[in-house]
Amino acid sequence: MKLFNKFKLQERKRDLKEIISSLLNLQNQINDPSLFDTLQQIQTHSADPFTFVIVGEVKAGKSSFINALLESEKEICKVAPSPMTDTIQLITYGEEEKEVVINPYFRKVFTPIEILKDVGIVDTPGTNTIIEHHQEITERFIPSADLIIFVFEAKNPYRESAWQFFDFIHSEWRKKIIFILQQKDLLSMEDLAINIQGVKEYALKKGIASPNIFAVSAKQEIDNDHSNSGFLAVRDYISEQITDGKAPILKIQNATQTIGQLVNRIENALEERTLQHQRDKKFRTDIDEILENQTKKSTKQAEIFTENIVASYENISRKYEKELKQSLSFFTLLKRSFSSMFGSKKSIKVWVENLNENFEKELNSELKLKLSEGIVHLSDSVQQMGLLIDLKLKDSPKILKESSEIFFEINSKRRQTMSELHLSFQEFLQKTENFIARETQGDESISPSIATGSGVAVIGVILSTVASGLVFDITGGVLTAIGLAFAGISAGLKRNKIIKQFRKEVDKGKTELEINLLEKLSGYIVELNEKINAQFQNFDKLISDEQLQIESFKESMETITKDLKDLESKLDFKMVRIKDN
Repeated sequence: MKLFNKFKLQERKRDLKEIISSLLNLQNQINDPSLFDTLQQIQTHSADPFTFVIVGEVKAGKSSFINALLESEKEICKVAPSPMTDTIQLITYGEEEKEVVINPYFRKVFTPIEILKDVGIVDTPGTNTIIEHHQEITERFIPSADLIIFVFEAKNPYRESAWQFFDFIHSEWRKKIIFILQQKDLLSMEDLAINIQGVKEYALKKGIASPNIFAVSAKQEIDNDHSNSGFLAVRDYISEQITDGKAPILKIQNATQTIGQLVNRIENALEERTLQHQRDKKFRTDIDEILENQTKKSTKQAEIFTENIVASYENISRKYEKELKQSLSFFTLLKRSFSSMFGSKKSIKVWVENLNENFEKELNSELKLKLSEGIVHLSDSVQQMGLLIDLKLKDSPKILKESSEIFFEINSKRRQTMSELHLSFQEFLQKTENFIARETQGDESISPSIATGSGVAVIGVILSTVASGLVFDITGGVLTAIGLAFAGISAGLKRNKIIKQFRKEVDKGKTELEINLLEKLSGYIVELNEKINAQFQNFDKLISDEQLQIESFKESMETITKDLKDLESKLDFKMVRIKDN
């Protein structure tokens, strides 16, 4: 089997260190302390020997297994009826025996045992112990392991807590694992064979294609019963797969695989984050489309409303124009003048005044009716603009999981922004002043009308006030002008001039109604659109900032992924590797 020379080995170590540094530089954008703890562990332990991590439940015989494997005359790991290992111990080679406490949960034990020149052995607390922190510190050390040795009691290797911990190791980190059934001397050969088969079946079900299972007895090994203890097979496996100069490159390979798992986690989280961003952009586009569609619908309704007002105005005007033409005919005027001389008919002046008064009454009455009928449909359409946005907000997309640790800050910021948006929009809908047209703000004449309403509910009152004020201002001007035109009618009748003046003022009023009324109503609709859009200012900034951050992060991750693949190809997994589980 071809091995790497020392120069290439150092190059690969530098490559690995650069990848780790690149990932650590992303810490400001990733808020997952455990991920960075893992990277720092890999970086810290990269100079350590190939590391076996011994895991299993309390009283499974882990400490006895380590003592027997090391063939030490001295008890390296304490063995006692109650749990003794309350910290993680890294047992490594040293010319002199000594212990160095790294922190309350981790210490190094140095001892001059030959096998420790090639490998380091990590003794961990039992995975089912009740002692505080054991599970936590065991799990934290797993990512930097090169080989997991899972120790079971030979007489009962089926405990649920042990296999749950196995699931964590295998599914989360895809670590190389071998299975040890310790204390085999306590079972008959038949029972042992059954339990070995049982472990094999468990492992196969959980995705281990060819599980390596060893039945051992530390007691027999320590008592020099080497032929029956089962340790010869374990040592042969270690020799064939790990030692004899292969451990250094295997360690880099294992670290690279672990980093690959971390990169996969980050990429999955980034994919989720990107999907959330895409959904948020689509959500914002939907909001714009709702506003655009409702603005168009409301504007169309305003056009219909204006057309109906103008049509009523024109119908009544035509009616009185026709009556005016008939009444100002030569024979009618002559008859009316002759009759008035003898008192049987009203004078022409009185008749004209009555005509103008009736025109004003009928015009005002009809326009009030049309305003009352039309404003209901228009206000309903305009109200829908705000209400549909409110419904859309309640159904806003949510992809990111609240429990997600990677990108936790981004997730929290988004949740806060969305929560504030929901709250502010609810408040926006409830405040009456948000729906008062800018030009009518401060107008005391409308205050009594909106005093009993609130928020979006006053839109009808506001629209009615805006429309009524404009309509009656215009028609009032028309009636005044016509009244002035009629003022001198008794002095010298000029039929065509009077009719022409009437038509002129009526047409002028019609034009003003068509243009100004639609302009006022459309302006109010656009103004409301703008006010609603303004509520999304913070959300729009979130989307914009997120776009830039995702692009930057993707660029960094593409470089890291490329470097990782290059390193994997340089390591040539086919040449040097631990046998697949």
